[in-house]
Amino acid sequence: MRVKNIITGNTAIAALALVSAPANAQASDADVTALKTELAELKAKLAALTEKVEDNSKQANTASAPEVKWKGAPEIKDEEGWSFKPRGRIQYDFGTVDAPSSINDPGLGFANEARRIRLGASGKIPGGFGYKLEADFSGGDVNLTDAFFTYQDKGLTLTLGQQNPFQGLEELSSSNDTSFIERAAYTDAFSFERNVGISAQYKTGPVLLQAGVFTDNINALGNDANNSIGFDARVVAMPKIGGAQAHFGASYHYRDLGDAVTPRRYRQRPLVHFTDTRFINTGNIGGAKSEMNYGLEAAVISGRFHAAAETHWLKLRRTGALPDPTFFGDSIEAGLFLTDDTRGYKNGVFKGVNVSNPVGKGGLGALQFNIRYDHLDLVDAGIVGGIQDSYQASLIWTPINYVRFMINYAKMDYDMATILAAGSGDYNADILAGRFQLSF
Repeated sequence: MRVKNIITGNTAIAALALVSAPANAQASDADVTALKTELAELKAKLAALTEKVEDNSKQANTASAPEVKWKGAPEIKDEEGWSFKPRGRIQYDFGTVDAPSSINDPGLGFANEARRIRLGASGKIPGGFGYKLEADFSGGDVNLTDAFFTYQDKGLTLTLGQQNPFQGLEELSSSNDTSFIERAAYTDAFSFERNVGISAQYKTGPVLLQAGVFTDNINALGNDANNSIGFDARVVAMPKIGGAQAHFGASYHYRDLGDAVTPRRYRQRPLVHFTDTRFINTGNIGGAKSEMNYGLEAAVISGRFHAAAETHWLKLRRTGALPDPTFFGDSIEAGLFLTDDTRGYKNGVFKGVNVSNPVGKGGLGALQFNIRYDHLDLVDAGIVGGIQDSYQASLIWTPINYVRFMINYAKMDYDMATILAAGSGDYNADILAGRFQLSF
């Protein structure tokens, strides 16, 4: 180093001058001792300076190298607490809807669509803060899905912005991790969706408490549709029972629809999104003032096996003497991995599988078989929207983490359907669909 070379050179000159002095020089013993002391002090200062320069160099090199991990996409972190991760998903669906030939509907037969194409980012900010921003580009439009800011302190999480209210296990579990191509029928029929609001979540041991106040979806702003206000609350117990992960939950939801009394409509597709056909449909229900919804949920994961059940009631309150209908939906499912894998779970929702033997490393990937019964009843208080029962089976292959292929079959049984088959609302339909998915 330059500092070390300069000091070493000066020290050598001083030492040479001392040694080469004439024998008859008038240097006293005291002068020699003082010079030796000065040389020792210079050497000590040089050692200290060299050590300090080396430490500073090490610290500079460490600070300039942020940590990068791969989680389907690079996640970048630094020592101060900043992080950034790109995120997204591609879900491409295809399949066919086969109903009685007497039904002449353009939504029947083969179809395909880009179900979800999302891109965004999430990360953390020093001080316990965080963020997530994600948009969906499918269907030719750009719609914000998540757009929120968070603060975390131990078990408490506060969230402000467009987020998913606490509507139950099936709705809160990501579409990347569901057992079937579409969620249970009641989630769409009862208009479960993301909304703008402020919420709090607190986790203590195996108990999770969630509550928030919400208005409409951010994509409805500017359409005179942003005047509703609602309250959502959910409590979950997540005990470990032996080697199994159990889940028990209950939720409550209330929504004031706003000053303007507007019609409400409840309907559902036949468990695939690539058709616009709805065999059950209440049509517009006038005089709607508010909605009250409550649900119960339970699940268990034990090794390769999982099971889940959920039920929801929705009561629509109307003006004056108009009757208040109550609609009902529920589902129950079970699944088994045919490979040595298990379904993921964290903080009250299902998560994806972490493939134990991925393709490319000598393995087959993860293979899972699931069955489900799904029920939706839209008939009450003089409203005849129809009843839909479905019996479903799915096969999911996850060759590596973040990639999966699904095939889904459903036998649909309709009663009092609003689309008639040869004059009758009671008939069956068959659905066969597949999906390719990439998520990161």
